[in-house]
Amino acid sequence: MSKIAIVAGSTGLVGAQLLKKLLADPNYAKVITVVRKATGNTHPILQEEIVDFDKIENYAHLFKGDVFFSCLGSTKAKTPDKKQYYKIDHDYPLAMANLALTNGVGQCHVISAIGAKAGAANFYLNMKGEIEQQLASLGFDSVHIYRPSLLTGQRKEQRILEKIAIGLFKMIDPLLIGKARKYRSIDVADVAKAMLNQSLKNFAGVHYYESNDIQSIADSLQR
Repeated sequence: MSKIAIVAGSTGLVGAQLLKKLLADPNYAKVITVVRKATGNTHPILQEEIVDFDKIENYAHLFKGDVFFSCLGSTKAKTPDKKQYYKIDHDYPLAMANLALTNGVGQCHVISAIGAKAGAANFYLNMKGEIEQQLASLGFDSVHIYRPSLLTGQRKEQRILEKIAIGLFKMIDPLLIGKARKYRSIDVADVAKAMLNQSLKNFAGVHYYESNDIQSIADSLQR
């Protein structure tokens, strides 16, 4: 198996972990990343491409391979303007998914969020729910939608509210049992591990993974 992956959002929290795992996996012969500016990353199978996401149609030729991963996203703190936020988290991934599909890419994997639902009163959850629906209906052989709860792990930026939330979840997580397990926090490395693993399966259709499902996949790989 010599797959080609296309990754958007490879410099983000989950994307950076996913890129690291893809580059180390013998099942992948090439990993194409689309980025705004050069990262300095080098690897024999890495092809880093600098693009203008507002003119992504000019880079259609880059979206050729087997699997498209979208880990692209922003935060309210980084992008307070809702129109720009929507563009980054919704418009860009959807446009790239369309290019990938047109070029024959069979799989699409995307990071969403716990509670995502089109029509939700919450702007963020509605946005994530909308792109889930749209990606699911595009026509890929398989679509994999990951809905993690609070993400933990090494961050480039440590915001005080995130540090507080992570600390609280360390105490709360053991109390979240049964149906509430999906609200447990999860390490970004485990999300990336599950994404890589599922990309090596020949699962047709649309698949949704809550935090507990993602954790179960990651844990099974450690046995």
